[in-house]
Amino acid sequence: MLLFTPGPTPVPQNVRNAMSDETMHHRTPEFEAIFEKTRTHLFKLFGMDEVVMLSSSGTGAMEAAVTNLCHNTLLNVNSGKFGERFGKIALANGLKNVEIKNEWDTPVDVADVLKAIEANADIDAIAVQVSESAGGLAHPVEELAKAVKALNPNIMIIADGITAVGVRKIDTTHIDALIAGSQKALMLPPGLAILGLSAAALEKIGEGRGYYFNLATEIKSQRKNTTAWTAATTLIIGLLEILETIEREGGIEKLYSDTAVRAKAVNSSLQAIGLHIYPKTPAPSMTTVDDADASAIRNILKDEFDVNVAGGQDHLKGKIFRINQMGLISNYEMAWVVNSVELALAKLGRRTYDGTANKIFNEITFGLEK
Repeated sequence: MLLFTPGPTPVPQNVRNAMSDETMHHRTPEFEAIFEKTRTHLFKLFGMDEVVMLSSSGTGAMEAAVTNLCHNTLLNVNSGKFGERFGKIALANGLKNVEIKNEWDTPVDVADVLKAIEANADIDAIAVQVSESAGGLAHPVEELAKAVKALNPNIMIIADGITAVGVRKIDTTHIDALIAGSQKALMLPPGLAILGLSAAALEKIGEGRGYYFNLATEIKSQRKNTTAWTAATTLIIGLLEILETIEREGGIEKLYSDTAVRAKAVNSSLQAIGLHIYPKTPAPSMTTVDDADASAIRNILKDEFDVNVAGGQDHLKGKIFRINQMGLISNYEMAWVVNSVELALAKLGRRTYDGTANKIFNEITFGLEK
């Protein structure tokens, strides 16, 4: 079965091998050396003043960012389940909340963010997705962050990059917290979250807030190449292996380039066979198609062609399907996925199979466009 859900993504064999070695105690010089190497790679990946690894899912890092960087009112952008989650986290921790809500295919308007700030002087942090994976939507995060900082440099910008870090280069000049999760473009099992932090964020964190998710406590420990609480040793070993693998495969810039080409090739191939890309501004992390036969297409892909793609949630359940573009994906596997989608349409009587999807995918992937 080919796993093409936008998280968890497939874990490469060499990474699985690295994680299957003998269990290592986290309070040892051997693990501290691994931790130090991993941090060095993460500083390069994030391009920020500090990085912190947390033994949690991405939601844990979202909560850590909100509780440590928002002291009054959080403005969250809600164009999907994960944008909505930021607001719920704020309220659950006794913070005030202002929300900008759009349909799941619609990116936030920067002007609306600025209006909300001007209308509410208590807003001291903004949370937004770089890539909202509920619908495969990209928000204009860098533009938003720059505009907000020009208006009020003290407002913290929290960017959920869980389906963006490792997918494309993110300009963190005006971002204070950038969040990543292990099970997406980093190609690991779930359970490890990572935060990149700005100098301004470090200043606002101060002594930190909370207990387990107190970032000040973690930063103090991780600067010594250890963790405040029990480390996710196996996942950190795997993270070092995948970051070194990316370097061996040509580096992070090549991964960004390959992902962008793949996303273009898949979107174009599916549009060529009559399918519609759901978000107005598609994120390169996944291809999201809205279609009346979404559930039937997913079932055919899984049952007849051994391809597992994701469906939709809430009001989009049964109405969309999402194909992963993150990570080190072989071209031949991706070609089989788009070919399978075209075959599924033929089985549904939607169109006669003629190989169009594969043709378009290969032309774009291998630079054969006329």
